[in-house]
Amino acid sequence: MALAVDRLSESTSRPELIAVLVGNGLPLIGVVALGWDAAALLFLYWLELGILSLLAVVRALFAGRPAEFDGDPLLLGALAHRTASVGIPRTDVAVRLSTLPVLLVAVPLLAVLWFFVGAFTVGVGDATLSEATLGTVMLAAVGILLSESIETAVDYFHRGGYRDHSAQTALQHVLVRGMTLFVAGLCTVVAVALASDSIASDTPLSELDPAVVGTPLLVAVVGVKFGLDLAGVYGDRLAAFDESTEIPWGWAYEPPTVEPVETTLAGEVDRLRPERWGRLVGGVATLRRRPGASGVGVLLLAIAGLFATGQAWDVVALLVALAVVVPTGLLSVDYWLRYGAVEYRTDGSAIVAVDRLFGQPLWRVEPWDETGLRVERDRLDRFLGTHTVVVDLADGETRRLPRLADPEPILATFDRRADWESA
Repeated sequence: MALAVDRLSESTSRPELIAVLVGNGLPLIGVVALGWDAAALLFLYWLELGILSLLAVVRALFAGRPAEFDGDPLLLGALAHRTASVGIPRTDVAVRLSTLPVLLVAVPLLAVLWFFVGAFTVGVGDATLSEATLGTVMLAAVGILLSESIETAVDYFHRGGYRDHSAQTALQHVLVRGMTLFVAGLCTVVAVALASDSIASDTPLSELDPAVVGTPLLVAVVGVKFGLDLAGVYGDRLAAFDESTEIPWGWAYEPPTVEPVETTLAGEVDRLRPERWGRLVGGVATLRRRPGASGVGVLLLAIAGLFATGQAWDVVALLVALAVVVPTGLLSVDYWLRYGAVEYRTDGSAIVAVDRLFGQPLWRVEPWDETGLRVERDRLDRFLGTHTVVVDLADGETRRLPRLADPEPILATFDRRADWESA
């Protein structure tokens, strides 16, 4: 028994366990010793969700592993393939470029979730909290903020937990805890409605009386939340179960890592970059490979059609112009992120792609890595007098080296002759 307890304590983060105990102990004290009603409990749960969301954004911002996206979407795919990051001086912590689009989506969603949960839970009861009750609730919220902040500082930053997380996995924590808080709030709202005998009536939530719920029922709600939080603390058991079965439940997901790229080239190095005009206007020529941008234009044209029925021609002209400018801008930004600041270096034995903007290597290709080699020339290539080299790799990935004035140094790296194609 003692051995089992030791193993349990070794696999569990003590600061995280303390944070859960504080987050559930303070509401229990408030209900039992201070006489909180359902409104006070729901208000604290709502504040706790805001605290967890704020700390989750901080965790995601400094996640040590790159974000991963399905497929190769516009802009997101370009960022996912970049290893660039901005480091915090005198620390190993950095903000990864691929993290930013995740936060651009996650922050508004968390804000909407917080306000929605607040409207559903804090909106129960038209009576305001007394000054004394409000003070104790705010004091409990400060305690939760301190315990959760200490857990983040100790486990995530000091002990290096950020190295095992991407932005997505860092946000999973608040989603699980948020669902726990939502379940606890839902149980409380149902308890208030049942105690008010208003399930069969049309009484709105804002007119229910939170004081009708007795202390034993509120203690039960706190107990349910504590049990769910405790299950989250020992989530490594779920991951172990996931790994031991043939069914991928998703608990054992491992974020991608950044593999180091060898940049050493022994011989005389040729340095190649896409031609300047190719970097500036090359994105427009990628519309066929990235049709998602055209969907934005079609949507804007559809909205313009609605305004045309009302003969609002100034708005129609603006939307039509945006239907051209916005997709073109998206394609250009995506193209520049992928190729604009990239330099290709070769000494005839290997090719190394380097991000000149951040001074970081992106990838390395050896002659034996390729399974296909071709040179493509679309209309823009022919107009600019450039060539696009495409290298298919054994792992299924493809490297494109676009708009090169002279592809021979690249082609000379490989043993086979390239296939020449025109688009």
